[in-house]
Amino acid sequence: MEQVQQVLTEVMRIRGALGAVVVDYLSRVTLGVQGNGTELDLHKVGEVDTDVIRAKFHALSVLGYPPGDLQDILVTLTDEYHLIHPLSQRKLQGVFIYLVLDRNSAALAVARARLREIEEAFDL
Repeated sequence: MEQVQQVLTEVMRIRGALGAVVVDYLSRVTLGVQGNGTELDLHKVGEVDTDVIRAKFHALSVLGYPPGDLQDILVTLTDEYHLIHPLSQRKLQGVFIYLVLDRNSAALAVARARLREIEEAFDL
């Protein structure tokens, strides 16, 4: 669990980060949460967005895409970006990071790149 907290600390350093969750979507278990100015129930976000990621993986499978092709799922709201980032390393299958960003201060491309860097740097 210490590794999860380190990952969340790094994720929260991304400019515009309001909250982040690390979730095992196979078991629906929230592995860690850090918030910074969001009113979202991040535990609930982790639980319910397992359905989103499962549905997307299923849809891609039906269309013939390999699961490794999915890099991110982006939800764009009026004031926020919600970024679902499945961790692609084989040992991390079944885990995703959910990041809530302030749309006015975040640089989406930078946030996506930073999530990939964080994924590579940590061994969950």
